[in-house]
Amino acid sequence: MSPLDPPADQISDPTCVFCRIIAGALPSRRIYEDDHAVAFLDIAAWHRGHSLVVSRRHVPDLITGPPMLAEIAPAVDAVSRMLMQRLAADGINFLSSAREIAGQEVFHVHVHVVPRYADEPGLPLLVNRGVAPDGELDSVYRQIQA
Repeated sequence: MSPLDPPADQISDPTCVFCRIIAGALPSRRIYEDDHAVAFLDIAAWHRGHSLVVSRRHVPDLITGPPMLAEIAPAVDAVSRMLMQRLAADGINFLSSAREIAGQEVFHVHVHVVPRYADEPGLPLLVNRGVAPDGELDSVYRQIQA
């Protein structure tokens, strides 16, 4: 344990949806994990394969508490490369919001990894609001797991 690590009682928060997913108390389509992060498909996907890389430690955002970006960066890298290859994406976006004013909705460090495709290019088409149907999530999950 490093001096920056939180006390054991702060590693997870039982009221946090991401902590509950990491603990297995809530279902997810987990596509990657390592000692510092877990990645799963976002149920409100903006584009096919939109995934979240979340820190295993409960820290509210990337600018509060101990520095987390370097800790989860290897997972972000691995997930982005996997999604590009297995989903034949044409590009990728990374996004992490810090605090409510920036649009953060779940207050646990996470990075959106959003595969992009030639038929919907550019930043204006980044966010497609809505919930992805389970059938679509299952199809993407099978393709990534292959």
